[in-house]
Amino acid sequence: MIPIRDTIKTKTFPFVNYLIILACGLVFLYELSLGERIEPFIRRMGVTPSSVSATLFHGRFVAAPALSLLSSMFLHGGWLHLLGNMLYLYIFGDNVEDRIGHGAYLLFYLLCGVSSALCEVYFQQDSTAPLIGASGAIAGVLGAYFLLYPRARVLTIIPLFVFFPVFEIPAFFFLGFWFLMQFVQGAVSSAAGGTASGGVAWWAHAGGFVVGAVLLPLFLIARRR
Repeated sequence: MIPIRDTIKTKTFPFVNYLIILACGLVFLYELSLGERIEPFIRRMGVTPSSVSATLFHGRFVAAPALSLLSSMFLHGGWLHLLGNMLYLYIFGDNVEDRIGHGAYLLFYLLCGVSSALCEVYFQQDSTAPLIGASGAIAGVLGAYFLLYPRARVLTIIPLFVFFPVFEIPAFFFLGFWFLMQFVQGAVSSAAGGTASGGVAWWAHAGGFVVGAVLLPLFLIARRR
């Protein structure tokens, strides 16, 4: 399913959401400029689960920079990876920023990104493949939107072979189905030996969604106070 837009109008200009999108775009252009140096850059700035888990879960200190938990969410592995993530962030992020406030939204986004990466690390503790992408943080935004606007409608393209019909789908079903798919794929990948299926961090997506839903009430209470 490919979302086009939602039906919720914002009351404030979502400049933080746009700045995050711009930052991801600029970082990706920098990646493209690296040429053959891209691989060591990704390994240095991405999250390597085996290194992080050795420090967190096994008591063996490994010089895995904590900065990678932040930097990894601004890196992407290709144009489709970048554009797909930014499309979801563009459609759903502005409404969440509108509800919790600009500065709080930035903190919320970063917390969801770090937490989702740690969730993937927990389920993929032996993986040496670097974890990159904004999808975990964006999953947190989706979890918040799921609670805030369950009755919103999402204009969605559903590819059917050579046909591309467009439907309006309630956000509750759109995001609920999205989360279910991430959870099922994560469970399947774990059952298959803990290897991320197709290079997709399913547990980061599912974990980020849950973290976003859990953190949202705290941010709403903080804003009211």
